[in-house]
Amino acid sequence: MKTVKYLLTFLLVVLASAALVLSGSSQPEKKLVEKAITNDLDLLKNLDSETTLDYISYRELFPDAADNTELSNEVTEVFSLFFRNFDYEIRSITINQDHNTASADLKLTTLDADTLARDFMAAQLKNEIMDAAQQNTEEKPVSLEQRYLTLHSLLKNNTYRAVQEDSTITLINKGSSQSPNWQITHTDTLENELVGGLITYLSDPDLLSPESTLDIYLKALQEMDVEEMSNYLGLESILNTSDSAKNAIASALVQQFHQNFNYQVTDTAINGYRAKVDTELTTFDSDSILSHYEDELNTYLASADAVIDGVQKRYNRSHQLLLDSIENNQATTTVKASFHLVNDGVSWKLENGSAELGNAIFGTLTTSPVSEDQEPETDDPS
Repeated sequence: MKTVKYLLTFLLVVLASAALVLSGSSQPEKKLVEKAITNDLDLLKNLDSETTLDYISYRELFPDAADNTELSNEVTEVFSLFFRNFDYEIRSITINQDHNTASADLKLTTLDADTLARDFMAAQLKNEIMDAAQQNTEEKPVSLEQRYLTLHSLLKNNTYRAVQEDSTITLINKGSSQSPNWQITHTDTLENELVGGLITYLSDPDLLSPESTLDIYLKALQEMDVEEMSNYLGLESILNTSDSAKNAIASALVQQFHQNFNYQVTDTAINGYRAKVDTELTTFDSDSILSHYEDELNTYLASADAVIDGVQKRYNRSHQLLLDSIENNQATTTVKASFHLVNDGVSWKLENGSAELGNAIFGTLTTSPVSEDQEPETDDPS
């Protein structure tokens, strides 16, 4: 009986030892793996810039950006801002039978990289629109520093919620079984997971939907002054700032736009890399303005004053009547407008940008109703 008992005890010991070998994991060895993980990831928590760059290089987020060897302090601060709320939890560690490789399941806490990426893409598109409006027409790729400055501004001025994601990291023993030296294996997947998927989000050409993209264009217009809107929309006839009379008219029209413009998306249709966004735009009633102007102009031209005034004064009077009609207008109109966008593999863009926007907003006032035939070539001596 004692012999049977000893045999059972021996078998249990053997089975336990076998299980330990099969699992490839003794507690002291797991502690060494855990220490290797905490040594690296705690440095990320403590905002160690050198460790951060070991995992994510400056070029990793924007591989297509124009090279820029000199980076400002704001650029070097980006990752510190990004990782300020970074945290992790080691859930389990598995050491392989060869004791040369191991893996660990983690729960990572990062900021909401999805929202950050959307904000970044929106800011980049707005910058492009405003560059065009300010006639910064020199075509050159956006530098690495410019992109990081945009990220820096977003991280500095916005608050992003924390999100949690599962991650599995691998480690390799670069020492020996007697003197192990466990090190985390750096992979593209790990880099992406440590920044909450930001690398994946930034490379997604559909990150911003066609309707979200159009929203950026329309909101950028609402921030433009007279000269910027004139440059961007190309409506030089009506948004002309070359002389005082035309400048006053242009300013009045833009003021009408800012006071009355609103919009809503009614439908979106996507066909491959092309999309059509249907909208209803509310803006000033250009037909009402023109009707009032033409009535006032015809009354004036039928009067004796028009004959006495001569060419120069009639021309000036025509502009004044148009200005009065614009400034006194209180009528609005809601029109249906469709905008076409194309995806260039990077993001959605408005295909016929300024032309479609100008026609939708200014309607029948896309050109000046004051005939250029009335403009005197020289001062009228009368």
